[in-house]
Amino acid sequence: MNITIKDVVGAQGTVDEAAVRAEYETITQTLIKERLTITTMESCTSGQVASLITDTEGSSAVLHGAYVTYQNEAKVKQGVPQDIVDRHGVYSAETACAMAHACRLSYAADIGVGVTGSFGNVDPNNADSVPGEVYFALSTKAGEQGFHCTVPVQPSRYAYKLYMADVIAQVLLRLLAANN
Repeated sequence: MNITIKDVVGAQGTVDEAAVRAEYETITQTLIKERLTITTMESCTSGQVASLITDTEGSSAVLHGAYVTYQNEAKVKQGVPQDIVDRHGVYSAETACAMAHACRLSYAADIGVGVTGSFGNVDPNNADSVPGEVYFALSTKAGEQGFHCTVPVQPSRYAYKLYMADVIAQVLLRLLAANN
C-alpha cells in the first residue's frame, strides 16, 4: 500500500464544542443534499465522529452504520488486514487508510473515515503508541488519503475526541467543497 500522508494542524488549545457541532451539521446537511453516504471506523475517537454526524436530523440517509474498533482484533474482524497492522503498527497512516477503506466497502458508502492513535497516555498493548499522535484517513472511490495530527494536551478524554473530530471535520469540509 503506497500511502501519501499529509500533516494537518488543529487548534492551538482546546476547541469550541458549539463550533464543532456546527461543522458537523454543515457536513451532514451537505451529504444529505448531495445524496452521499459516509461511514466511520474509529478507535481513539470512540465513535465521536459518527455521533456528531448523527446529531443532525435526517442523518440516517447518509450514515447507515459505523464501527468503534478500540482493540486491534476488532479492526481485523472488520476488514483491516492483519499484515498491515503487523508491518506498519496499529497507529499508522496505513492502518487508518485500511480502516477507512474497510468500513467504506462494508457499508457501500461514498466516504469512509478511519481514525487511530494515542491521546494522553501510552498504550501498553502497542509498542507504536506515542501520546498525542493520531492518524486518520478518508476513503473514496478515488482511493485513500492518510493524515497525521499531533494533538496538544487536552483537559479530558472528551476534549481529545472533540479536538480530533474538529480536525477531521476540516478535512471533510474541504473534500465536500472540492466535489461541488
